[in-house]
Amino acid sequence: MDHPGYVLFDTTIGTCAVGWTSVGIAAVALPERAQSETVARVKRQLPGAVQSAPPAEVAAAIDAMVALLAGRPADLSAVELDLRDVDPFHRRVYEVTRAIAAGETTTYGAVATAAGAPGAAQAVGQALGANPCPIVVPCHRVLAADGSLGGFSAPGGADTKRLMLLAEGAAVAPTLF
Repeated sequence: MDHPGYVLFDTTIGTCAVGWTSVGIAAVALPERAQSETVARVKRQLPGAVQSAPPAEVAAAIDAMVALLAGRPADLSAVELDLRDVDPFHRRVYEVTRAIAAGETTTYGAVATAAGAPGAAQAVGQALGANPCPIVVPCHRVLAADGSLGGFSAPGGADTKRLMLLAEGAAVAPTLF
């Protein structure tokens, strides 16, 4: 039986939360305005989660997320995720997205093609907007066809996306403002 847990952790972009089950990480919440909102987000994603010490594999994933957002190399591609309740198309999109290396970017259209759905860039955007595990599933590495940031549904929107990409050393188009 699953006994989901969660924990808060500090990063260079603010306090995040991660939630897990016995299968793997099931939720990552990027920083909200208040920690209580970050906790509420992870609990919405993982009902029944209680704050607790993370198991070793989750603690290692947290260390890697903290390092990545601090501009240090970290590979999250082997982190176990619990995506049992995620739509199959979304899972394919997340698998493709997880293969994008830190500091690299691609487009929504390229992800759609790699996921077996050429022309479904908008559906990829919707899948990434519903991503339950940002950072581990690096949706911030997916850009619009013209190289602009495109959307980002996390708190802080495109500004948060830009900060995450810059921390990884990705080439990001400058803004006019």
